Amino acid sequence: MRNTVYGDSPEPGEPDPLVSEEVVGNVSKLCVLPPGYRGPPRKGHLIFDANFESGNLGRVDYITELEYDIFIRPDTCNPRFRVWFYFTVENVKSDQRVIFNIVNFSKTKSLYREGMSPVVRSTSRPKWQRVPGKNVFYYKCPDHRKNYVMSFAFQFDREDDVYEFAYCFPYTNARLSSWIAKQEERDIDYFYADVLCDTVQQRNLDIITITSPDNIHPTKQKRVIFITARVHPGESPSSYVCEGLMEFILEDTPEAKALRDHIVFKFVPMLNPDGVALGNYRCSLMGFDLNRHWTDPSRWAHPTLEATKALLLEYNDNPSVDLDFYIDIHAHSTLMNGFMYGNVYDDNDRFERQAVFPKLLCNNAEDFSLAFTSFNKDAVKAGTGRRFLGSCLSPRSNCYTLEVSFYSYTTQNSQVIPYSVDGYISLGRNVAKTFLNYYQLTPVTTPPTATQLMPPVNKSKLRAHIRDEVLMVHRQRNNTSKTTLQTDSSRNPSDAIYKPAYEAQLSNSTTSLQSYIKQLRSKMARELTQKQVPSKEMMCTPNSTVRSQLTSTLMSPTSPLPGPPPPPQALTSPRGPALRGLDDPLPDQSRRNQQLATMPPAPSSEYRRRGNGKLGNYLLNPLQHDNSL
Repeated sequence: MRNTVYGDSPEPGEPDPLVSEEVVGNVSKLCVLPPGYRGPPRKGHLIFDANFESGNLGRVDYITELEYDIFIRPDTCNPRFRVWFYFTVENVKSDQRVIFNIVNFSKTKSLYREGMSPVVRSTSRPKWQRVPGKNVFYYKCPDHRKNYVMSFAFQFDREDDVYEFAYCFPYTNARLSSWIAKQEERDIDYFYADVLCDTVQQRNLDIITITSPDNIHPTKQKRVIFITARVHPGESPSSYVCEGLMEFILEDTPEAKALRDHIVFKFVPMLNPDGVALGNYRCSLMGFDLNRHWTDPSRWAHPTLEATKALLLEYNDNPSVDLDFYIDIHAHSTLMNGFMYGNVYDDNDRFERQAVFPKLLCNNAEDFSLAFTSFNKDAVKAGTGRRFLGSCLSPRSNCYTLEVSFYSYTTQNSQVIPYSVDGYISLGRNVAKTFLNYYQLTPVTTPPTATQLMPPVNKSKLRAHIRDEVLMVHRQRNNTSKTTLQTDSSRNPSDAIYKPAYEAQLSNSTTSLQSYIKQLRSKMARELTQKQVPSKEMMCTPNSTVRSQLTSTLMSPTSPLPGPPPPPQALTSPRGPALRGLDDPLPDQSRRNQQLATMPPAPSSEYRRRGNGKLGNYLLNPLQHDNSL
């Protein structure tokens, strides 16, 4: 029995139940009991919790002992966004089967239609795994005003374990702090971490510098690559990409040393720490989408954005700094693969120049799609970092948004491979490798001679130089609010210390590069015209034929639950056996056939015939369908 029944639209003046005042905070050790039950909780009475960093679970409704409706808590101060969820379940029984219905998504278009599934882990198996796509259903539900619902079936196998479920692989502030502390313990002279400013909730905005000590001196000409991530807190894959990029540059390899010797890397790996800690999907503590406020950020409402912007503009004004790249890393909820967004410029040379890096990255990364990469000047995106900085930085600066799918990428032979944590980290490493190609850097593998060895480094002085940059930003913020700047068009590209690859291509093969750009545009235009884009109504309506087949299969006493082809490798943890419901174990079929012969079917009164009520029948007759879980 549902605590509150949602059917027709609310009367004028009544609150919308899907964004009602009931879903305002995370549940904390909530034990969901059957209606009318009195007494202490028993094993199998599930206890839900989201009262931890990045947690999100607003409400749980008991439907049956097999089924629960789960409500996502909206972003703080902004009920429009309800996508990210992350919660734990405990007090389970061994072999207990449940269906979780996530009922109040704010998006209709989702990668759940393409086979995406939630991720899960338990205390005894801490490696995140995806729930098999065959156990996940995404459909319109009449019980929730025809909103889209994601239902997934799961079987708990260990009574003492606490199970964690999330929209995608979580990446918290605590993990970033732990990673920074680990690097500082190494006591290396090319890694520097500092605090650029404090957030509204007084959390640290970390800024990380990775470069050779020789590049720190304030009078030396520097090439700077500036990278940010997690401006949208629910896009956790971006943090793994950023971590992979940083780890590659920190390695003790000739390739990493070549990058450190020639480039100053600046990272702001968690641009929205408050939103990450609160478990928001898109907004900050005060309900702002920070990636729409780059034009005029406020110090009291968007302090992390305002401080980062001030530092970028200072680099742009500094004659000893060449700000070559700004890359903002995101995750995409409706598209596959990794890809980039760039800007459209009136200057044809600049427009063609920015197409080189995505092409080089496509050659290095199997999961990066050049076909999905696009350059636009959409008015809706005017307040993004890519658009704003592209309009005001020096013409030499390339500004991109790097997107990576929440779900999977497609190989050249059309094989769909779901992303894992290692997959996201690998993309970040490939981005770092692409900088080697872009700057045409040749790693030096021979050890230096005695005469080439550098004198001991004064680490306190180096850190003081790094700290001066942060203090400079604070002084500027106190003196003036700098929202516009004059672009520096006086710089001569030939003054660069290291000649980038795109300059060599423009000077040696301008015709071939322009020809490539023209071919790329023609190919994308053909694909857009040939692609059949469904209408908005079709996009919001599940395929009735597929749904009918799913329903008939679920009701069949002999057919197992349908599912996609098996993944390329088993999603099991090296630390222990896989979670039940993930490894699809095959029981002794002959024993089950004997049990089936003597087991009567469950009466229809034992489950509710709702939009997903057939799943309840499937779990009430477990022996008839056990092979499918």
